[in-house]
Amino acid sequence: MLFGLQFAQIFLFIIPGEPIEILAGICYGGFWGTVFIMVSAAIISAFIYLLVHKLGRKFIYDFVKKEKIEKIENSRVFQNPRTIRFIIFILFFIPGTPKDLLTYIAALLPIKPLDFIIISTIARFPSVISSTLAGENILAGNWQFSLMVYGITFLVVAIIVFIMKKFDKNKITDEAIRAIK
Repeated sequence: MLFGLQFAQIFLFIIPGEPIEILAGICYGGFWGTVFIMVSAAIISAFIYLLVHKLGRKFIYDFVKKEKIEKIENSRVFQNPRTIRFIIFILFFIPGTPKDLLTYIAALLPIKPLDFIIISTIARFPSVISSTLAGENILAGNWQFSLMVYGITFLVVAIIVFIMKKFDKNKITDEAIRAIK
């Protein structure tokens, strides 16, 4: 059932992922909940990537406006094969970005399926581990620890994003975020 919820969350891309990740932590604990979510996200992302690759952009138009897809496809940062891996990693790494929408669009971008699956799965890790640990600790009644885990995760991600923006001389990350909004 949890896989079905995870599938709906990624496939529909309007449902936030954190509640399902917290539920995985409640059901399986922090470690196994993380493993479950990471494996299911990889499987579901591969399915969506291959589905879009097979059915084409018209399939995406049922979910997202054509103009938004074209805006992303025409953005120079999403067309550069040398920067696309970096951009995919950053967008999946930063909490709050529309990761699941990007799963659909990735099939239209110059990135190989295996590269996309590996990068997008690894980049989800900080968000997933913090949510599953929070779920495990909520179940144990230790909500203070759950808040601490989220606080530490937020701080680590903020520092990493700050450092990456500092070294992003061409403002690639900012342009990518503007394109997907």
